[in-house]
Amino acid sequence: MFLTENDLNELIAWRRRLHAEPELSGQEAKTAQAVRTRLHATGADRIIVGLGGHGVLGIYEGCEPGPTIMLRAELDGLPIQETSEFEHRSLAPGKAHLCGHDGHMAILVAVAQGLGRRRPRRGRAALLFQPAEEDGSGAAAVLADAKFGQVQPDFVFALHNLPGLGLGQVSLGEGLVNCASQGMQIKLSGRTSHASNPELGISPGNALARLLVELPSLGHGKERDEDFSMLTVTHARLGEPAFGIAPGHGELWATLRTPTDEMMERARLEAEGLIRRVAADQGLSLKIAYRDVFNHCANDVDAVAHLRSALDLEGVRHSAHGLPLRGSEDFGRFGARSKAAMFFLGAGEEHPGLHESNYDFPDELIGIGAGIFMRAIRNLLG
Repeated sequence: MFLTENDLNELIAWRRRLHAEPELSGQEAKTAQAVRTRLHATGADRIIVGLGGHGVLGIYEGCEPGPTIMLRAELDGLPIQETSEFEHRSLAPGKAHLCGHDGHMAILVAVAQGLGRRRPRRGRAALLFQPAEEDGSGAAAVLADAKFGQVQPDFVFALHNLPGLGLGQVSLGEGLVNCASQGMQIKLSGRTSHASNPELGISPGNALARLLVELPSLGHGKERDEDFSMLTVTHARLGEPAFGIAPGHGELWATLRTPTDEMMERARLEAEGLIRRVAADQGLSLKIAYRDVFNHCANDVDAVAHLRSALDLEGVRHSAHGLPLRGSEDFGRFGARSKAAMFFLGAGEEHPGLHESNYDFPDELIGIGAGIFMRAIRNLLG
């Protein structure tokens, strides 16, 4: 281990400060500044800021020519009220680091400390702190930013902590690891009326009631079936919170989920067809929009081989257990440019799940994750 006990204690304290001050997707200015300060203290050869929004990228140059290896962590928190009572709980109402991005950042800062003390022998290591992962826009924005052209990584590695998997164990496999997903926002418009004369209006109530039942029924199969699909209703609203008005508008949000992007297109057309038929049956006008669009995430074979070598040398137990995951990740976009792979680091079998209101990142994973990443860098770059 290249980190001292003092290093780890200080990283835990820094991670907890991040946890207490979360920022949402696209708003990560203070978090980015905190990262920039840490990278500067390690003596990074170059720090690129404002990447795809608030993204920060630190570069550590080797003395000899060689490949570029990039590691990626995320900056953003979630719009959820935290219910934990520990001292470092979120101080921002309605915002919290309930996915572990604070811990992922601490792992990359730990790697930065190691690279600052001992540069790679060849090539260069790049550490990306990416904005806006939670809404699916961050990776695309980073890749579209002209400043990213200064990097051009050959390999890109990432991790995500995974509750339900034994603490410190790893799930890793080739091919599909995260499903594609899209958020569907459905707006139904009719005509309001007085609550004593509902027959004079056109209410979306019956349409919403049908869609709440019929949309989820479009899903089929189990998550590891080739034709798996899932549609989850996440939000619904009808009319105004008043007793004297029969509603004239309604809104429903749902998430479509499929193993691949190609299957997503079929699922989307099927869902849209149902929604249009229901709206027409009820005499309603309709608008459909999409948000939080995630492509599927697939691991490159060569990249996985390098990670497996690092895991074996670090003595970390690993398998492909539980893959692919239903959850989505925008990390898959990096695979279109580079050989990319993500592994999943166990947060404990009984640990609260990702996005649960009492979740907190296990600090024990900082040293484990940093050790795996550093081993992969040394294997490839010396």
